[in-house]
Amino acid sequence: MRQRLCLPAVGLALLLALVAGTWPAWATAQAPTDEHTRQLLEKGLSVVEIDKEIGRIQAQQAELGDTLAGLSRQMVVSEAEAAKKREQAGEVLRAYYTGDRGSLLQTLFAFRSLSDLMAVADYYDYLLSRDKQTLDGYRREYAELSQSRQQLTAEQAKLAAMERRLLDQRARVAALQQEIDTAIASSDDAARLRLMLEEMTAYWENVGLYEVRRYFSALASAMRELPDWLKAHDQYMAFAGLTYEITLPEEALNTFLREQNELFEAFAFTFQDGRIVVSGEREGISVEIAGAYGMVESPKPGILFQVESLVFNGLSLPDTTMQALEEEFDLGFYPQLIVPLVRAKSVEIVDGELRVILELDL
Repeated sequence: MRQRLCLPAVGLALLLALVAGTWPAWATAQAPTDEHTRQLLEKGLSVVEIDKEIGRIQAQQAELGDTLAGLSRQMVVSEAEAAKKREQAGEVLRAYYTGDRGSLLQTLFAFRSLSDLMAVADYYDYLLSRDKQTLDGYRREYAELSQSRQQLTAEQAKLAAMERRLLDQRARVAALQQEIDTAIASSDDAARLRLMLEEMTAYWENVGLYEVRRYFSALASAMRELPDWLKAHDQYMAFAGLTYEITLPEEALNTFLREQNELFEAFAFTFQDGRIVVSGEREGISVEIAGAYGMVESPKPGILFQVESLVFNGLSLPDTTMQALEEEFDLGFYPQLIVPLVRAKSVEIVDGELRVILELDL
C-alpha cells in the first residue's frame, strides 16, 4: 500500500512555528536551487492538491447520486401518471372513433324544445371541454416524462464523467506518490527529504493557501469595481459607430488595482506574449499567476480571466488548484455593466495594452 505524506512527526515543531510566526528558511523563501529537490517538493504539493480534488469529486458524486435517486423516484410517479392519462386519452379517442360523440351531436337536431336543445348543447360543450382537458393532460404528462428522461440521461452522463475524472485523479496521485517514494528511497538523506516535504506541505496548507486565496479574493473584488472605474476614467474608452473600444495600458491596470487594495502594492501586473502575469512577494511568500482573458457566454456573457499557471514560492501548483480557485473566485469582467446592451467581440493584449472591442447586442 502506498504511503501518503504525513504530518504528525513534525506537528509540534509546526505548532511552535505558527505561534512564533516563523518557518524554516527554505519554506518561506524561494524553492531550493537543487532542481531534484524542487521537483520533489512540487510533486508533494501536487499530491496534496489533487487529493483535495478527489474529495471534491466524491462530494459532487454523492450530491449527484441523491439527485439521480430523486429523479428515479419522480420517473416512477411520472410514468404511472402518464399511463393513467394515456388510458383516459384512449377512451376519448375511442369515443370519437366509434361514433359516440357523433351520435350525441345528431341529437341536437332531434329536439323541438329550445330549452332541451340548449341543455344538450351545454352538455355537449362540457364533454368537448373535458375531452380537450384529457388530451391536453396527456400531452403535458408525456412532455414532462420526456423531459425527466432527458434530465436523467444527462445526470447519468455527468456521473459517468465524474467517475472517469475520479479515476484519472487517483491515477495521477498514485503515479506522483510512487515517484516521491522512489526519490526518497534512493536518497542519501531520506529523513531530511521527508521532513522537507512534510514542512512544505504544512506551510502551504496553513499559510500559503490562505495567502493565495487572499490574493484571488482581492482580485475578484477589484474586478467588480472595474466597470465603475472605467466610467470615471473614460479616456480609456472610445466609441465609433456601433462599437466601443476599451484600451487599458499596463500602467493603468496597475494603478487601478493598487487603488483597490494595498495588497497589490507588492505586485506587478505585466503584459507578456498575450498574457497577463501577476508576480510579487510579500512576507516571505512569492506568488506568480499567469493567464489570459477569453470571452465566455455562460453563465453570463463576459470576459473571464483563465489561469494558466500558478507558482507558489517557485513551485508550480497543479491544474486542479487553479480550477478550484477559478470556481471559487469570479475574476470576470462584464462590459454590459459599463454600457448596457453590449457584448464583447474580441479581447487581446497588444503592445502593452489590454484591448477589448464591444459591439451593440441588438
